[in-house]
Amino acid sequence: MIKERIGHKIRKFRELEEVSLDELASRCGLDSDYIQSIEEDEMYPSLGPLLKIARALGTRLGTFLDDTISQDPLIVRLEEREEESTLLKGKERPAALRFFSLGKGKSDRHMEPFFIEIFPESAKDKKLSSHEGEEFIVVVSGEVEIIYGQETYILKSGDSVYYNSIVPHHVSARNNENAQIYAVLYFPE
Repeated sequence: MIKERIGHKIRKFRELEEVSLDELASRCGLDSDYIQSIEEDEMYPSLGPLLKIARALGTRLGTFLDDTISQDPLIVRLEEREEESTLLKGKERPAALRFFSLGKGKSDRHMEPFFIEIFPESAKDKKLSSHEGEEFIVVVSGEVEIIYGQETYILKSGDSVYYNSIVPHHVSARNNENAQIYAVLYFPE
């Protein structure tokens, strides 16, 4: 299962770097119990906390999401697209988001491109998150609600949004229906 691999990769990388759980928690400003639950595959973090963990370990986000084989140019055919991760709301709860990396195999990338399926579960917890960088989203199907700071925006198929992700934000499906987006995330070095 994909979500199990991410927790395992974080623990393996932390242990290779000889960083204790408490030290990692201190470095990234997250609770050590939270990080432990990620490593033990009880939960999957949103991109904000995952980015903080990657930064605290001195690596890029993609290290936890895919392999590091470099390929240029990278072409991802629709029929070859593979699920990389699923954001769950809890161990026993339905998926909120399903990520398909479009950059897997290009280790020297500076952006993280994804095709993302957004499920109705995403609208149940509208906790805002923030992280360094920028995000660009194009809606492929369905309707998407973007909470950005104090404002809420509704995007439909063909609409796009480009924003600074340091501003607290949340992306979810609307009207209790699935949505699909392409998203490119940029994280400064």
